[in-house]
Amino acid sequence: MTTVDEQGRPEPPLAADETGTLLGFLDYQRATLDWKCSRLDAAALAATVGASSMTLGGLLKHLAYVEDHWCSRWLHGHAAAPPWDAVDWAADRDWDWHSAARDSPDQLRALWRDTVERARALVGEALADGGLDRLAERRWPDGRSPSLRWILVHLIEEYARHNGHADLLRESVDGSTGE
Repeated sequence: MTTVDEQGRPEPPLAADETGTLLGFLDYQRATLDWKCSRLDAAALAATVGASSMTLGGLLKHLAYVEDHWCSRWLHGHAAAPPWDAVDWAADRDWDWHSAARDSPDQLRALWRDTVERARALVGEALADGGLDRLAERRWPDGRSPSLRWILVHLIEEYARHNGHADLLRESVDGSTGE
């Protein structure tokens, strides 16, 4: 049985196998971002803190890109999908961050949620085809490939890092705090 906290986040299981633990922590981190970005309008999603240009909307779009990049492109070797396929990344390495200002809150949330759902399905396929030891289809220049285990831990790290940013951004928008 999944326990859900007061913010609607699924608590990671206390005594699961390695896969259940990794997926539980990843879902918790995803739900934390969802909580921090919930019920905000376009102005709030575009708010910055101090000298940083980082926004909650940019976080949603960036983490959608990260999910797609690792679960679709790296893990399964798929080609870039919209909207990522139309970006000249060499000319604009931070497109995912700053282009979010042109998207509505509904577009940003839908992009992130749809990408998370696709990522969950792609991770499920990989688990059924080799488990956590399954290697990604793409390779680094030296020929090595990360395992699904590495990709999941990297996603947890990416969310945990950016959820700290989301805490500061959300507090600056409306004073909401928590974890």
